[in-house]
Amino acid sequence: QVQLVESGGGLVQAGGSLRLSCAASGRTFSNYAMGWFRQAPGKEREFVAAISRSGLNIYYADFVKGRFTISRDNAGMTAYLQMNSLKPEDTAVYYCAARLTYNSGSAIYREKNEYDDWGQGTQVTVSS
Repeated sequence: QVQLVESGGGLVQAGGSLRLSCAASGRTFSNYAMGWFRQAPGKEREFVAAISRSGLNIYYADFVKGRFTISRDNAGMTAYLQMNSLKPEDTAVYYCAARLTYNSGSAIYREKNEYDDWGQGTQVTVSS
């Protein structure tokens, strides 16, 4: 099991930017594919972005393409989500998730139930 701690959330005006971090501990970070999800009040948790173990394979939900960038620093055991051009509808609790992936350095995962470990979440609020 890997422990995940998100940070970097906050209140920002529409059009602004935030950078979320997900610090991992407890296991070899480079063995994990990573993902970011979000959950708005009254809604299901939804996929935002995913990155493979190596960082070479990346996938985004359509609603964040061109605005958000996922990345990782395996040596620093941290995943990131750079969020630009934020909109009020991006308001949600953002979670990072990890999936142990021994067999493939390029695999990415887009479903909640494909992930093993989750952080506690960080609130992002975008005002109009």
